[in-house]
Amino acid sequence: MSKQGGAKHTAESPDTESRADIIIKGGTLLSMVEGQPPLTQAVVYIQGDKIVHIGSLDQEKILPHAVETINASGALVMPGLINAHCHTAMTLFRGFADDLPLKQWLFEKIFPAEAKHLSPESVYTAALLGSAEMIRSGITTVSDAYYYQDSTIKAFHESGIRAVVAQGVIDFPAPGVPDPSKNLKVGREFIERWIHFSDLITPGLFCHSLVTCSERTLREAMEISQDFSLPLQLHLSETLEEVRGVEKKSGLKPVFYLEKMGLLHDRLVAVHAVHMHEDEIDLLTERDVKVVHAPQSNMKLASGVSKVGYMLRRGLCVGIGTDGAASNNDLDLFQEMDSAAKLSKVSTLDPTSLHAEAVLKMATVWGARALGLEKQIGTIEVGKKADLIIVDTESPHLLPLYSPASALVYSATGSDVRDVIVNGKILLRNRSLLGLDLPRILNDVKLIARKIAGQTAS
Repeated sequence: MSKQGGAKHTAESPDTESRADIIIKGGTLLSMVEGQPPLTQAVVYIQGDKIVHIGSLDQEKILPHAVETINASGALVMPGLINAHCHTAMTLFRGFADDLPLKQWLFEKIFPAEAKHLSPESVYTAALLGSAEMIRSGITTVSDAYYYQDSTIKAFHESGIRAVVAQGVIDFPAPGVPDPSKNLKVGREFIERWIHFSDLITPGLFCHSLVTCSERTLREAMEISQDFSLPLQLHLSETLEEVRGVEKKSGLKPVFYLEKMGLLHDRLVAVHAVHMHEDEIDLLTERDVKVVHAPQSNMKLASGVSKVGYMLRRGLCVGIGTDGAASNNDLDLFQEMDSAAKLSKVSTLDPTSLHAEAVLKMATVWGARALGLEKQIGTIEVGKKADLIIVDTESPHLLPLYSPASALVYSATGSDVRDVIVNGKILLRNRSLLGLDLPRILNDVKLIARKIAGQTAS
């Protein structure tokens, strides 16, 4: 790894008599800014919620006083990971219904379990569990889609994680919305309630799929999203059965069905996008629709393999997500990146089809763009929000380290994350959570799980 200093990475050096809230020093900085190579012996100053200076220790022998100084020697300093699609509170159903086809898993197991066991309290507890898991594995931003989302926001606010939180919309009775005719009214009120709550929270809507939401629901959901300049999330072409259902009712491929409705828009976030023809991908690219790849969920539910390599070559913006822990079964984005790269290679029989550098961008800068947050996060740059993680590379499975991107994608796991900073606040310090009472969360989850297991058995 080369040592790089000078204007590419640095802003004007601040007065050494000034103060910084946090200084990170001594690590190798992976900024994820296009064209910037790794910077060894880096120093990053954080004031408030922003990055205010990036430089090299070789050029700055005297550092300003800081409230907190973090020694990152032997570690990589990089942008926080962005989990671009998750149903966080589904940690409650981790391992509950494994090894089933998607339709059977969803309609015979998950939907009934959600109807029976989800409540504001259980969603809050499960979202806290998911927050702890994500923070400990380096995820600083999550795009969440589920029900009882007031409770999810409460959990995310307590944890300190950055989040896009979408209220689920479906044309069936759903947890918290027993009358489907009110799903969009509930969704709009959810956005109005939270739109100005916090810089860390972005509310929104999530339409379950083209076969569970009517044309009216889809159109009105997009209209609401556009009213507030927010992304609209949608499961798209996840399974062949779903695609055939859309073609049967509309006579069109799913992407062209969306086009006919006028829903292809730069704020549409299409999740999964597994079974798509090249002309559909080209149209998504033309309309600047964003896609989120969820490889491990797709593998576990045998949904298929998304054409991610082709999407990227066409210029489509692709992020990466874990999906829910009920179909994964973890929220570790490092493992997700590894799966994405290898799945692309084996499915195309081409080891060059998806490079580690591209997958890392999916988890950082492209994930930020997919969620409309690229001006705030996704790279380490002066003026951007201070969402950073420090990955400890002093481990047998990460040495020798010739390429940071390769090490992060093919060798690292979430447990290698040592420190996590979100919005200028330290959430994980030396692998210890600072803002959450993890023993209490674990105990509360166990109590809920015993109840679910007992009722299921009976």
